[in-house]
Amino acid sequence: MNRIVLVFVCSLFCLQGIPQRLGLADAVDIALKNSLGIKISKNNVDIASINNSYGVAGGLPVVSATGTDNGQIYNINQQYSDHTKDAARSGVTSNIVTGSLNASILVYNGLRVANTKKLLEQVESQSRQQLNSRTLAVVYNVMLKYYDIVRQQAYAHTLELSIAASRQKLDIIKKQQSVGLANNADLFQSQVDLNTQLQNLQAQQLVIDQGVTDLLTLLTLKPDSTVAISDTILVDSSLRLNTLLDAMAGNPDIVAANQQITINQFAVKQVAALRYPSLSFGAGYNLARTQYAAGFTLLNQYYGPYVGFTLNVPIFNGNIYKKQQQVAGINARTADLVKDTLVLNYTSNAVKNWQAYTNNLQQLNLAKENFDLSRKLLELVILRFQLRQATIVDVRNAQESFENAGYLLTNISFAAKAAELLLKRLANQLNI
Repeated sequence: MNRIVLVFVCSLFCLQGIPQRLGLADAVDIALKNSLGIKISKNNVDIASINNSYGVAGGLPVVSATGTDNGQIYNINQQYSDHTKDAARSGVTSNIVTGSLNASILVYNGLRVANTKKLLEQVESQSRQQLNSRTLAVVYNVMLKYYDIVRQQAYAHTLELSIAASRQKLDIIKKQQSVGLANNADLFQSQVDLNTQLQNLQAQQLVIDQGVTDLLTLLTLKPDSTVAISDTILVDSSLRLNTLLDAMAGNPDIVAANQQITINQFAVKQVAALRYPSLSFGAGYNLARTQYAAGFTLLNQYYGPYVGFTLNVPIFNGNIYKKQQQVAGINARTADLVKDTLVLNYTSNAVKNWQAYTNNLQQLNLAKENFDLSRKLLELVILRFQLRQATIVDVRNAQESFENAGYLLTNISFAAKAAELLLKRLANQLNI
């Protein structure tokens, strides 16, 4: 793999105490382990996996047992036609005991169970794709912030080199002044320039420190943790647009969008099954025992098994099922439009980032050459200044050119890397 390498000697930094070295692979591993969003997505996968069963789909038998034991007190007033056995009593007790064991299983309901099971399978698969998407987003965000810190450190190093030149310039002026070859104006101006650059470096260090805090937040670590980063920006120059666009079909978001279409199609069949007859088979055992203290019947008891079929034929319910099926069909067509919109946006994003990627690659070599030339120019101007062949203004101009070239190089390198990362994310090819 051809790579264009931008090498900077990035100084270590720390927030407080002794910093711990943090590499890109370590940062990604920590983020994947600690990410709260990934943990939530994993919980969603677990829920979808639990729900993906024939029991939830309604295809397994249902077994239940019931029992009651009721006692009551009542008054009796019974009269016969010959009045020979008339009875009138108060405070009569009775006890009614019932029990049953029931089992039923759905035999047919227009394939509703089968379509529901397939829908649940798609939901579980979609939840895994959503977990992959979340993981991809975490890796992308960590890598982007990591390389942004490397960029800021590289520019800070450029400022440090320029500051070293300012110190050298100040030392030269002091030596020249000691032999009467320089005036106070040059001395004061050199000190002002040095102080300004030191302030710029402090401001740049603040940018680095805040970038580290953002990275620690992405890693779900304490924002005041002490870490150190020392790395380079490597831009992969081997990407090809057609290959990336072909691979984009494997992006978890697009796969999940396709699965949503399938889910909605199964939902249409699921609702359509409600308009078909349903047949279920049931069997069980019933027991009932009623005992009275007085009255016509003192004991009534029956028990035994039963078996039978239940047929339910929907005839008319206000066209509710029909309307639900129509709505489900609209949802299926909407899911297809959402997927097309997503693919269009991702394709557009890929093309724009490809344009940025190739443009920055074209600029990168030239920016590196300018940076090297500006560094050599600064060294040459400092030497000429020491020989009194250049003025303090010449030195300052050379320093500005060097700092601008370093700033431009770091930004072009980071822009190319950011475009590369996003292209690989869209193509589901992001790796360390």
